[in-house]
Amino acid sequence: MTIRVLLCDDHTILRDGLRNLLEGESDLQVVGEASDGQQAIEAVRQLQPDVVLMDINMPGMGGVEAVEKLTAEFESIRILILTMYNHEEYLFRTIRAGAKGYLLKDSPVSEVVEAIRKVMTGGSVLNPILTDKLMASYREPREETVEKLSPREMEVLTALVQGLSNKLIAEQLFISETTVKLHISNIYRKLGVKSRSQAIMHAVREKLVVF
Repeated sequence: MTIRVLLCDDHTILRDGLRNLLEGESDLQVVGEASDGQQAIEAVRQLQPDVVLMDINMPGMGGVEAVEKLTAEFESIRILILTMYNHEEYLFRTIRAGAKGYLLKDSPVSEVVEAIRKVMTGGSVLNPILTDKLMASYREPREETVEKLSPREMEVLTALVQGLSNKLIAEQLFISETTVKLHISNIYRKLGVKSRSQAIMHAVREKLVVF
């Protein structure tokens, strides 16, 4: 299956470089480009890509607002942030907005390619440097939060943080995908979150999962 990718960045040179690198992969196809958030929305409407690689700071509509609008309009869209900003606040804002992952522009090409494939199969991706910063900056886990989750739900949450898809979680835990979805739904409810990425952020912030 070919993964259709849209590039959104205000730097033409970066887009050109990314296009050349990604199209060297047999399963990836760059179907379009945009230089700001509004162009990205229009391109998604027209081209219907599977994955959008999105910068944060762009003229006009920035990445955070674009992510919010895209995820509201296109339920199945998968957005990966690719940016130079390694600050936790940007990570929080984009994940809250609905992004499936957050990578830095100095990430190896192989990491970006693998991230695209991972979000395509239902996974999420967080830059390890930012994850470490988050782990170091927040307090010890709150016992009342941990106690809300059953042992099996903790196993599923750990798998989510590892970026595994529902299918891989089911295989790893020897349960059905339907059961995995039920556990994830319960995790969302208990943690007070609405998405996979938000659950991961909560787990990292509260140190619910040991890396």
